[in-house]
Amino acid sequence: MRRWEELTGRASPPPAERGPRGGIRLTPRWCEWLMGLPAGWVTAIPGLTRKHQLKALGNGVVPAQAFEAFRRLMD
Repeated sequence: MRRWEELTGRASPPPAERGPRGGIRLTPRWCEWLMGLPAGWVTAIPGLTRKHQLKALGNGVVPAQAFEAFRRLMD
């Protein structure tokens, strides 16, 4: 995580939080950060619930991986 913080220039948001029933659950902001997306890319969209944010992030593409895939395809 520290290396990714250095590479992105952003501190890691908390990876987990307490849910409404007291259990530990993943935070959408951490997923967004881990994927290298700009802060708020998904989490600041009005009207998206936590469930929908995680679904969008889970179905999303990591930009750095997509760039590398296209670069290799173009070679």
